[in-house]
Amino acid sequence: MKNRGFCVDSRLESSSAGSGVSGENNKKTGQTDLYIFNTMSKKKELFKPREPGKVGMYVCGVTAYDYSHIGHARVYVTFDILYRYLQHLGYEVKYIRNFTDIDDKIIARANDLGENPLSLSNRFCKEFQVDMAELNCVPPSVEPRVTDHIDQIIEMIQQILRNGYAYVVENGDVYFSVDKYPKYGSLSGRKLDDNRAGERIAVDSRKKNPADFALWKSAKPSEPFWDSPWGPGRPGWHIECSAMSAAHLGYCFDIHGGGVDLIFPHHENEIAQSCAACNDSHIHYWIHNGFVTVAAEKMSKSLGNFFTIREVLESYHPLALRLFLSGTHYRSQLNYSKSQLENASERLFYIYQLQTLKDCEECLSGHVRQSIVQPIPNDIQDCINRIQNAFASSMSNDLHIAMALDAVSEPLKIMNDIMFTRQGRKKKLRMESLDALEVKIRDILSDLGLLSPSYSEVY
Repeated sequence: MKNRGFCVDSRLESSSAGSGVSGENNKKTGQTDLYIFNTMSKKKELFKPREPGKVGMYVCGVTAYDYSHIGHARVYVTFDILYRYLQHLGYEVKYIRNFTDIDDKIIARANDLGENPLSLSNRFCKEFQVDMAELNCVPPSVEPRVTDHIDQIIEMIQQILRNGYAYVVENGDVYFSVDKYPKYGSLSGRKLDDNRAGERIAVDSRKKNPADFALWKSAKPSEPFWDSPWGPGRPGWHIECSAMSAAHLGYCFDIHGGGVDLIFPHHENEIAQSCAACNDSHIHYWIHNGFVTVAAEKMSKSLGNFFTIREVLESYHPLALRLFLSGTHYRSQLNYSKSQLENASERLFYIYQLQTLKDCEECLSGHVRQSIVQPIPNDIQDCINRIQNAFASSMSNDLHIAMALDAVSEPLKIMNDIMFTRQGRKKKLRMESLDALEVKIRDILSDLGLLSPSYSEVY
């Protein structure tokens, strides 16, 4: 349409921010095909990264104005498992998860508490990181914040304006014109006539179309603001992720993820903005997880039907909550109930305490593993092969995490037999068999983020 001079690979400018980490099992790239459901195509697709051996992944983070609830936890546990599994397959992954640290909700909450909005958001960014650590989520490569990317946001808005996709109204607000972008609705499947204004903004008579959304919001009295070509103000909600993802991954990268509630309007608007700034912008795979529900309603702060991560962890082990959150396929709705949490807690206790890993650890404690050099029996090797194949086929089929975890049931039973039955105690290469099975189970639990630092710590 017009000059797209802003369309440069900004990854070259941000490489010092963190290049990601690669998994310990970096010998499997190309050996296992991963199929993942792409919200854009509405079907499972073979995952092929843009650059062999490397993956760029951006996941929309929290708006930091309160403690996070278990609906948030499901998002980040899901993408933590994807992050881990991509590393398991041997990819070097650059994982970006942002913080929204300035927003209408943050300002409103800060006003209620008599606190500076930026101080409030900084505090809850730190609290969120504590919660993620409790849930055994690996820290992303980079956790960018909106307030650290104001220059990039302003630059992107300027390019969108130059390309004719946005307009400025009299008080300095800048709106994106959805009518200028013919592909609007490609992700959500919504027709332009069906679209409404974004959830976080009221309908504004100054808009050319009610579905137009704010790129820049002029400052209101007593609100934080930044100088811009349109006057003092702050970014709209949607532009932040377009700018931050471009800053850290470029305009073309592999995976963009979040909860299903972000498909529209947030991710739909992100696509429109990014393509308006750079015609070559393209995310290859859009991945979304399902809601956590309470009595068939989406869990959310606005409905008041939420349970914070902190509240749940007062009664349950963090890994029990993680197991509960990953026990239903990530794209399905997950109904929150205490009975389901109890089931997850009991299963976790079984894995770690009853007849299994803790007992195995004690059984092997008198044996130096380095001295175990003999080959394991054929039946044990066959069991390990079945475990690995079951795990790989389940995870590579759109992350069927629950099915992957089921793979450990057989070896747990075999380990129990080896440790406690008369026949098992007489088994040849008994210690070697236990050691090999325990190592394989540890690998699987680690890939799922369910490996505890200490078996006896899980109770």
